[in-house]
Amino acid sequence: MHAPVVSPNRVPTRGEILLLGTLTAFGALTIDLYLPTLPSIARSFAVAPATVQLTFSAFFIGMAIGQLFYGPLSDRIGRRPAILIGCVVYVAASLACTLAPSINWLIAGRFAQALGCCAGMVVARAVVRDRYDHRDSARIFSLLVLVLAVAPLVAPTLGGWLAQAFSWRAVFFVLAVFGLAVGTVVWFRLDESRSPATEAKARGESVIGAYFDLLRSRRLLGYTLVSACNGATLFSYIATAPDLVIDIWGFTQHQFGLIFAIIAVGVIGSSQVNRQLLLRHAPDRILGVACIFAVGFGAALLTAALLDASKWWIMAGLFAVLTSNGFIAANALAGALNVDPLRAGTTSGLFGAANFALGAVASAAAAALHDNTAVPVAMVITTALVAGAAAYYFLAQPRHGNSV
Repeated sequence: MHAPVVSPNRVPTRGEILLLGTLTAFGALTIDLYLPTLPSIARSFAVAPATVQLTFSAFFIGMAIGQLFYGPLSDRIGRRPAILIGCVVYVAASLACTLAPSINWLIAGRFAQALGCCAGMVVARAVVRDRYDHRDSARIFSLLVLVLAVAPLVAPTLGGWLAQAFSWRAVFFVLAVFGLAVGTVVWFRLDESRSPATEAKARGESVIGAYFDLLRSRRLLGYTLVSACNGATLFSYIATAPDLVIDIWGFTQHQFGLIFAIIAVGVIGSSQVNRQLLLRHAPDRILGVACIFAVGFGAALLTAALLDASKWWIMAGLFAVLTSNGFIAANALAGALNVDPLRAGTTSGLFGAANFALGAVASAAAAALHDNTAVPVAMVITTALVAGAAAYYFLAQPRHGNSV
């Protein structure tokens, strides 16, 4: 059975990029919109900041579990139905968060919210691989960052305004409306992209068997780990940033939104540079070099934190580390999806689950090590970057005579 046929000359429309980018940004928006409200939530329920940060861990765990479900489901029943099921779950969970009477209820609601929004994310990746080859997939994933970056550029500011003008509960109501809007657009505008060959393969094997086959691939495991380790740096920053930037460094909610936006611009810029580099260089070559630079940036960040350097130096280190992800994420994802194109949905689910599972571990570690300095998050970030580089060079890097 052959891989799905893709057109090397296919050019995505603006509408396609906007929709796929929005689906990809589902999780980011759900995180970023309520980031500035964390102090308000802590005061509302009279709990410590570390307790509120559990809503992150619950969200990441939900994303990990959900993607393992929706990935193979989209291979079996199609891309559109899987997304629509997720949107229904997401809207219901968002409304539950709006009415949360306790922090435990909110934690549970965030878990359910993640189970819903991850459908769009995991299936959007599979749709790209359905339609584009390895190199073009990497370029499309870099292009989707333009839409994905709207979340950190706009969402923290909007979330802060909603919390000030109304309450933190208004944020979750807006997310419910967003989920309903996305489901409506998918219903009317998204064409099915799953191939008959993919459907036949999915129906002819068990989900567990498919996952075990994928896990036996050295390269797939390597690509997944390098992405998950580098993604852990972003999750660690997101989980600790509100307390570090607002409560410890003394910035306002508005300034926090601006800092978040500046980092987002860095990620946008690096992703678009990556898209241009892909015209002349293979995705794996760019990925290997980026891993080395990321480790260097992580070491510089950790040194600045340990020396108790100025908060500006530490923020510069965070900017460099997080920006380097623009050269890593798209190329690692395209490489993973190229290993077994007939299992694009299942591969996407495994890839996304690993990213969010490690993100949950990293964010929980950064929160547990909290000591009112930037040292814990710098330690977690640097450790993750070193592990990611090792995963690429020892597992994912192509070897002569062995493409898988």
